[in-house]
Amino acid sequence: MAVDYIVIVVYLAGMLAMGWWGMRRAKSKSDFLVAGRRLGPAMYSGTMAAVVLGGASTIGGVGLGYQYGLSGAWLVFTIGLGILALSLFFSARIARLKVYTVSEMLDLRYGGGKAGMISGIVMWAYTLMLVVTSTIAYATIFDVLFDVPRTLAIIVGGTIVVAYSTLGGMWSITITDMVQFVVKTIGVLLILLPVAIVKAGGFSEMKAQLPTSYFDPLGIGGETIFTYVLIYTFGLLIGQDIWQRVFTARNDKVARWGGTVSGVYCLLYAIGGAVIGTAAKVLYPKGLGQADEAFAQIVKDQLPVGVRGLVLAAALAAVMSTSSGALIACATVANNDIWKRLRGVKTEASEESEHDEVKGNRMFILGLGIVAIVISILLNDVVEALTVAYNLLVGGLLVPIIGGLIWKRGTGPAALAAVAVGGLTVIGAMWHYGILANEPVYYGLTASLVVYVVVSLATKPTDAAVLANWRERLAGRGAEEPEPAAVAAPQ
Repeated sequence: MAVDYIVIVVYLAGMLAMGWWGMRRAKSKSDFLVAGRRLGPAMYSGTMAAVVLGGASTIGGVGLGYQYGLSGAWLVFTIGLGILALSLFFSARIARLKVYTVSEMLDLRYGGGKAGMISGIVMWAYTLMLVVTSTIAYATIFDVLFDVPRTLAIIVGGTIVVAYSTLGGMWSITITDMVQFVVKTIGVLLILLPVAIVKAGGFSEMKAQLPTSYFDPLGIGGETIFTYVLIYTFGLLIGQDIWQRVFTARNDKVARWGGTVSGVYCLLYAIGGAVIGTAAKVLYPKGLGQADEAFAQIVKDQLPVGVRGLVLAAALAAVMSTSSGALIACATVANNDIWKRLRGVKTEASEESEHDEVKGNRMFILGLGIVAIVISILLNDVVEALTVAYNLLVGGLLVPIIGGLIWKRGTGPAALAAVAVGGLTVIGAMWHYGILANEPVYYGLTASLVVYVVVSLATKPTDAAVLANWRERLAGRGAEEPEPAAVAAPQ
């Protein structure tokens, strides 16, 4: 066990060291929030995969494999489909806009208005819940494997993520995510996956020991798969944490093809996690306390000392990459979309204002990070809170965002109406059917779409000057952002 502790301590110390390195590189708002928009294909692909494959994808993906077999891959698989759809159809346009938040895109497309502010509040709640759920996951990892008290685990894990995120912003998060991507790949796909298959006796023994439903690709149920697509595939198309990674791409080609590589990797990761969970069902046929314990149990029982520490580091890497990505997204939205709008502040392009921008965003990361740690300590389970955030995100924001990107007839009043009606429909359906029911997102998305189309056709088209500026930005022209300093662009 001492060796495992050493591996984890070295890993965590490395994360803090990279945060310090990132602080030296983050000199402007662009550096701090979007890594100077300078990432090449290798760095972009690895960090995009890291941010979407968090604790739910790793620990939860294995748990679904334990519970349902190979069809347990669908949750992570739909995440991969979301990254592929975003990368192939939207990322090039998003990258060329040169904005920092989803709400800024809405302002550009519709000419300002209240839709940007409302979308900022919804996006802030969504990203905060992502941070909290990721932070709570530290407790699961440390408690099961090392018997560390829950509160201490949350404080230690959360503090490290907040520290390196606050120090260097997106530069720190980028380099740590790249390391975390490598650690996850080695720990989960190259070590745990083959070990689990061998320990279970191979695929022939797995088929002999388990019901045929475990090898049915649709065994988890069609309705569940459809819900995953609505929530995760569509949610990834519009989430601030994902868009902020698109903004880091050096150009639209990197965003498109680097993201495509990330999406394919996610599909492979989905299958790998489900296979590990299926193997765990053979090894522990009488059942565990909870399906999500399958990952920790197989690591604890089947891996040797030292290697166990590396795979545990992979689990921590999965949680940290999602947590840090959600944290900087949450802070960016809180500062740029909510706080500045409330104060009526407009950013000025000067060296002094750039320094103040970095300082302000750094303070928001620190403050919201502390808030997330406190909430994580006070709550045992935030699944319902995260479900509410996802339902509001998809039910209220998907239509006006995607509509704005693909339909020139969409209008500002229609966007505001779609956000309001979709959100209220989601809230009403959750009150009637229950928070964890599937109906709220179905009804909310449908209502939002209908209202968006009807109000767009019933109102005056968006002002020609606004649309002309929008087209200029989509073409990569007209963004008022200083050129980055001449430094080597990470690959």
